[in-house]
Amino acid sequence: MNCPKCSTALTKKYYKGMMEVDYCPVCRGMWLDFDELDRLEDIAFDDDSFKGSLVHRENKTQYKCPACGENLHEFQYRLYDLMIDYCPGRHGFWLDAGEDERVLAIMHTQYDRIKRKKSAETGWKQLLHGLHSFINKE
Repeated sequence: MNCPKCSTALTKKYYKGMMEVDYCPVCRGMWLDFDELDRLEDIAFDDDSFKGSLVHRENKTQYKCPACGENLHEFQYRLYDLMIDYCPGRHGFWLDAGEDERVLAIMHTQYDRIKRKKSAETGWKQLLHGLHSFINKE
């Protein structure tokens, strides 16, 4: 497979010791098979029920999918200021250099928000339970 951005032959690389990705040694981008973006996200936040949807503001690009040769599309990743390329045929995602770290930072932010929300809900639940107990005593 060749890099969709610079046409260099992609090489295999182990990403953070957990999965094999196709890597461009020239532009430092990487091709993730379709399920591997989720595995990358799981490094920071692995509760899929709270992750939300992925594809927003989709546009066709001039870049070709390294797997099938069709034009990649780009989308706004989770409503953040990050555009990621993907194959509409579900072959995978192209991450430019540094976008993997941006994905991880976004997932850390998402995890922190969910943790704060759960903590606040637990606090309110305890407060309301205490109020109900007080009211029911009278």
